[in-house]
Amino acid sequence: MKGVAYHLEPLRDLAGLSIRPQARPEPGPHQVVIEVRAASLNRRDLMLLDGTYPLPAEPGIVPLSDGVGVVVAVGEKVTRAALGDRVTATYYPHYIDGPQRLAHVRQQYGANFNGMLATYALLEEDSVVHVPEYLTDAEAASLTCAGVVSWAALTKPVPVRPDESVLTVGTGTVAIFAAQFGKLLGGRVISITSTERKAERLRKLGVDEVVVRAEHPDWEQRVLELTGGDGVDHVVDAVGGSTVAKSVRSGAYNARITMIGAMPTGENATGGDLFGDKYLSIRKIAVGSRADFEAMNVAMTEHRMRPVIDREFSFDEAVEAYRYFRDENPFGKVIVTM
Repeated sequence: MKGVAYHLEPLRDLAGLSIRPQARPEPGPHQVVIEVRAASLNRRDLMLLDGTYPLPAEPGIVPLSDGVGVVVAVGEKVTRAALGDRVTATYYPHYIDGPQRLAHVRQQYGANFNGMLATYALLEEDSVVHVPEYLTDAEAASLTCAGVVSWAALTKPVPVRPDESVLTVGTGTVAIFAAQFGKLLGGRVISITSTERKAERLRKLGVDEVVVRAEHPDWEQRVLELTGGDGVDHVVDAVGGSTVAKSVRSGAYNARITMIGAMPTGENATGGDLFGDKYLSIRKIAVGSRADFEAMNVAMTEHRMRPVIDREFSFDEAVEAYRYFRDENPFGKVIVTM
């Protein structure tokens, strides 16, 4: 059966996206073919497009790590999926559980394994994950990158406790998921955002306190005020080096600060004695394992949590979806439906 697929060409900006006919792939013994129903964009997809992501995209690769579809073919030795199953894939094709190794992160859908912006996607069996039944296709296509990394940030090495506080920095999809998971785990959530419009959206998600940067440019001082001078127990910083110093100053004694994912090159934390008199740890993590993904799905199903969707585009509007995601400062996931 014939389909179509977008490809990343060795050109910068949106000119690097081209569309070609696609034959349905033939699965190997441990591979699964899905007919894609929806896919979603992440910041890393813009970085892959403009050449700033740490792992360069292979010329002609099918982009997007996040998507969902129905299984239409399975390899002869596959046991994790059957025809007709609705599934997605992990970010890394062969990261199942345990410590993350460099070998895991050197293989990624949408970078050097063909991704989801196509009629068909060929998945490694190790990466197959069944999605919660209650989610729509658009919601299920939102989980792989931003959802799993936010979940890992707040559950590893130990989960947020109900008596703890969580600070989310930024209002991209990672920070939105982190705010939702912080509430799901019972924490008190404080969020930093850029506009009152986004602040109102965060409040509707149940965020306890929202600090708008325009009103509080020294937002770390406002965080300390909101916590009685103690600071927060967990910080999820999805912005980059420009905010890490403020995140540190927002932390409580023995706080855990998690920097998320690849940051634009050339960013540095502000100078000076970064840690001051605080005792805390800072880690920078990438997307989690299949075990993390499956644990997240169990928790989401129990609480009927739904990802936040900003806007959906049709498949033939995929280039416009990239442009909108890059330029329009969306609140929530940008989806391409097939």
